[in-house]
Amino acid sequence: MEIRDQKPPINVDYFEDLTGDISTETPASVEAIGERIRVLREEKSISLEELSNLTGYDVEFLSSIERNEVQPQLGTVMKLSRALDSAFSRLVSGVGDKLYSITRKADRKIISRSTSQKGQKKIYTYRSLAPEVKGRHMEALIVQLEENPDEDMSVHEGEEFIYVLSGEVVLKIAEESFDLEPGDSVYYLSTSPHMIASKSGQATILAVLYGS
Repeated sequence: MEIRDQKPPINVDYFEDLTGDISTETPASVEAIGERIRVLREEKSISLEELSNLTGYDVEFLSSIERNEVQPQLGTVMKLSRALDSAFSRLVSGVGDKLYSITRKADRKIISRSTSQKGQKKIYTYRSLAPEVKGRHMEALIVQLEENPDEDMSVHEGEEFIYVLSGEVVLKIAEESFDLEPGDSVYYLSTSPHMIASKSGQATILAVLYGS
C-alpha cells in the first residue's frame, strides 16, 4: 500500500524556512549518548553481559555504542533506557532543569546522529526541540533522514508521530510499505517493526517520540 499523488494543501517552502539546513559540523554533544549509556550502566553496576541479556543486543554491539563507534537509533536508546531503569530523555539529550522550553530556530542543536548497526553509514541526524524540560516523557525532534539501503528495522516500547516536512520518505511498518510526501503524517505504536528513511537523497521530518 502506498500513499501517492497527493499534493500537500500547504506552502512547502514555509517548512523549508522553518527547518533550515542541518549543519554538517559535529558538535561535541553528538558523541555524548555512548558516554551517557556507559556512565549510567556503571552507576547501576550492570555489566555489558548483563545489559546484553536484558536487551537482546550482543556485547560487541553494546561496546561499540559506548565507544561511539556506532551511534544508536532512538529505538535502541529507548530499549537501553528501559533496561537501565532510566528516563529515555536522559540518554538522548541529558537531564533538563526547566518546567518549559522555548527553542528558537537559531538555538536548535544537533543532539545525536544514528548510524547503521555496523556504524558504516549515517542514516539520521537529530535536533531536539525541547531538551531543557525536566522529567519529560516525550522527545520532539527535527530529524534529517538519509537513505537506508540496509533497511534496519526497529522494535521497542513507546509511540511515535511523524510529520514529513520536506523530501520523499519511505516508511515500513511490519509487512507494509508507504511512500510519504511533505504534509503526510503517521502515528504508530513502536512495538510494530518499523523503519523510516529518505527515499532518495535527504528528507526532513518532525518526530515526536513517547518513551513511557
